[in-house]
Amino acid sequence: MFFRKRWIALLATVMLGAGTAIAVGAISQAASAQAADAGKDAAATPPAPAPVPPPPVIENGKEVVDNPYGLDALWKGGDFVARGTLIILIVMSLGTWYIMFTKFFEQFKLGSQAGAARKTFWSAGSVNDGIASLKDGSPFRYIAETGVNSTTKHEGALLERIDLNSWISMSIQRAIDNVQSRLQDGLAFLATVGSTAPFVGLFGTVWGIYHALTAIGIAGQASIDKVAGPVGEALIMTAFGLAVAVPAVLGYNFLVRRNKVAMESVRAFGADLHLVLLGQTSGKSGK
Repeated sequence: MFFRKRWIALLATVMLGAGTAIAVGAISQAASAQAADAGKDAAATPPAPAPVPPPPVIENGKEVVDNPYGLDALWKGGDFVARGTLIILIVMSLGTWYIMFTKFFEQFKLGSQAGAARKTFWSAGSVNDGIASLKDGSPFRYIAETGVNSTTKHEGALLERIDLNSWISMSIQRAIDNVQSRLQDGLAFLATVGSTAPFVGLFGTVWGIYHALTAIGIAGQASIDKVAGPVGEALIMTAFGLAVAVPAVLGYNFLVRRNKVAMESVRAFGADLHLVLLGQTSGKSGK
């Protein structure tokens, strides 16, 4: 009787374990089927579009940009003072490069005209023939015409008190001074830009630092996101000031040196013309 009860208990335990295993297997198969169906649905469903970044936010009339260190941030994030400073530096830079190119072209043209004067003027039969061989607008033709006119217009009660030699010399010297003044046009602008552009950039730097301190005071903490933009703006202004000033200074020195070389040929031409006109006038007086 005792062994019979034990066999019945053992049989019941085996049947209970088999039923539990069958139930667990069925649950696992159902979960796998659901996962497979979910994967098929995900593959059939098209991917969602990428999120569109939000447009820049505008606060107090200033457009906030993502990068606070570039030129775009300098223009959009700056106020009218920062933008005005940047415009002034741009105008200075454009004027500097325009004057440098135009004056260099004028000096090159003057050099070619000096070579033409040496070849044609002094080989002519007379001063008037030499003037005719020079091109219109040439400074050497202007000096020669001024010298010739001084020999024919030495009349009047006051002018006759000046000897002809001094009168011709003064007339030619005035013409040479006018040519030199023409060559020096624009050099004052280069000198002004070279001496003031760094301070204009420094003004932009100070204004940017002021904005940085204001942002720190409003935020209540010296966080990098409150300081980076205005400080980057200040550094860019400093760099712009130096980038404008350095070419202006170098261009000024370069053009002044070339003007001295060009004026040497002009003065030599004037001195030779003075002697020729005196000899021509003395010859007429002797006859």
